[in-house]
Amino acid sequence: MEQTIQALGGIILKSIPTVILLLILHFYLKAMLFRPLDKVLKQRNELTEGARKAAAQSLAAADSKQQEYEAKFRDARAEVYRAQEEIRRQWLQDQAAQIAEARQRSEASVRAAREQIVADAAAAKRNLETTSTVLADEIAAAVLARKTRATT
Repeated sequence: MEQTIQALGGIILKSIPTVILLLILHFYLKAMLFRPLDKVLKQRNELTEGARKAAAQSLAAADSKQQEYEAKFRDARAEVYRAQEEIRRQWLQDQAAQIAEARQRSEASVRAAREQIVADAAAAKRNLETTSTVLADEIAAAVLARKTRATT
């Protein structure tokens, strides 16, 4: 057993330089590789996060501009609709005025036509009265002339 312990002690004694080299290698790699790598990864992460934040801010700004444009577009559309409504209202008023004017003209022409008809009817009545008396006198004269010829 003593030999085993001595052999084990010898192995441990021979492994001390290897352990020291491993420790040196560990600290060397840590100082030369892993710290700069961590530093680069942190910078990359910060840049990525910064880019994400900038993109989020950019999206928020674009969204607010889009909402602003949509609001302006809605306002412009409403203004156009108001203008169209005003034009339509004006058109309806003009149309109503034209209809009223046409109605007045037609009523005036109907009145004039009625007055003309009444005047023509009165004139025709007077003409018939004078013509009927003349015709009655002629008929009476013709009948009397026939009777006098027939009696003769």
